[in-house]
Amino acid sequence: MKRLIAALLVLAGAGAALSGCALPDQGAEGMIALLLPDKKTARYETFDRPVFEERIAELGDWSVLYTNADQDAARQQQQAESALAAGAEVLVLDPVDGRAAASILAAATAEGVPVIAYDRMIVGGGTPAYYVSFDNERVGELQAEALVRELEERGDADGGILMVHGAPTDNNASQFRDGARRVVSDAGLRILAQYDTPDWSPDKAQAWVAGQIAQYGDEIVGVYAANDGTASGAVAALRAAAVSPFPVVTGQDAELAALQRIVSGDQHMTVYKALRQQATIAADVAVALTRGETPAGDTTVDGVAATLLEPVAVTIDDIASTVVADGFWRIEDICTAAYAAACADAGLD
Repeated sequence: MKRLIAALLVLAGAGAALSGCALPDQGAEGMIALLLPDKKTARYETFDRPVFEERIAELGDWSVLYTNADQDAARQQQQAESALAAGAEVLVLDPVDGRAAASILAAATAEGVPVIAYDRMIVGGGTPAYYVSFDNERVGELQAEALVRELEERGDADGGILMVHGAPTDNNASQFRDGARRVVSDAGLRILAQYDTPDWSPDKAQAWVAGQIAQYGDEIVGVYAANDGTASGAVAALRAAAVSPFPVVTGQDAELAALQRIVSGDQHMTVYKALRQQATIAADVAVALTRGETPAGDTTVDGVAATLLEPVAVTIDDIASTVVADGFWRIEDICTAAYAAACADAGLD
């Protein structure tokens, strides 16, 4: 009890460092910290956090200290330091910046607190206790394969494409990019321009794509967008410029708005990742670590025990058999009044 009271005092004094945090339960037997990177990507608040917290509650009387860094690596550093001072026994860390997070890993390791690298690997600072993510190069391959296939079916494979990559601070973004570039190169597609999107910002992606439209115009037949947020920015720019025929646009994360864009024809595909499974595995591993266990993992990544889940490409033909069948989204979530006719045409009513 003294420890928990002290933890609450630390948290109360942390101020901006723990902006938006969820305070721990005073009656819990211990604390696990969940540190997520941003609020612009819908998945974190919609799936990762609630599923993780629900699973922890199922496993026992553990409290979850939740913080979101809102794409600020310095803020995440402060949040991690506050979590350690508050007595967190495990850090589940999805880093804003994989390299900057090395100092978080080093500080936790120095205090004997294991760190789970969640979704994104931590580069330097020691060795995480576990890594749970997806086969990220495969994500990029799936996106590019769908893009190539659709362009070939349209007879547009001789046109040019834009490549809107993810944040340069995100280690996963480089893996998505590597996988996609390999497929694009093998297919012989012509890349007009490429962009690393700061903070995965849809607004910045939109502004960049708008500039490329002004330069390349109807040469653009496709846009490789690394996730659904950057895809939304690309689509907004393409619609504002009234580009026709509408280019093929990729995405990732199976966000609700992205699925609706797929139904309406504004986005060709997304990548579905079993986020519920990912968050559940992270919670299971976190509790095991608090009990002094050493989870073995299904594989290793850079010597770190890991689970890498398999991503799945989703086009309009796959929505029912993937995200709906898995209970990720319901038909009624996707097929609101504005999309009812398009859903009916797609057999989703």
